[in-house]
Amino acid sequence: MRGGGGRGYIHALCLIRRKDATNVMKKDIHPAYEEATITCACGNVIRTRSTVKEMAVNTCSKCHPFFTGQATFIDAEGRVEQFRKRYGRK
Repeated sequence: MRGGGGRGYIHALCLIRRKDATNVMKKDIHPAYEEATITCACGNVIRTRSTVKEMAVNTCSKCHPFFTGQATFIDAEGRVEQFRKRYGRK
């Protein structure tokens, strides 16, 4: 059986349960997880935590039509009616 049949998972658990479990994670290889600022094009500022200090986005939950309730369903040239006419019950 390729992959050892799940033994890798058990091996990982054994490593975690070792007496010197403090050495499981390597030191100085993980990026700093600090406070971050996300700025939207609409001006909304979101404070969170990330490995990237500042981010700029085009759309956020304050201005996206789905979240603001302004989203509309657009039927592209009667495609639904064409489908129903072609494949509907007769």
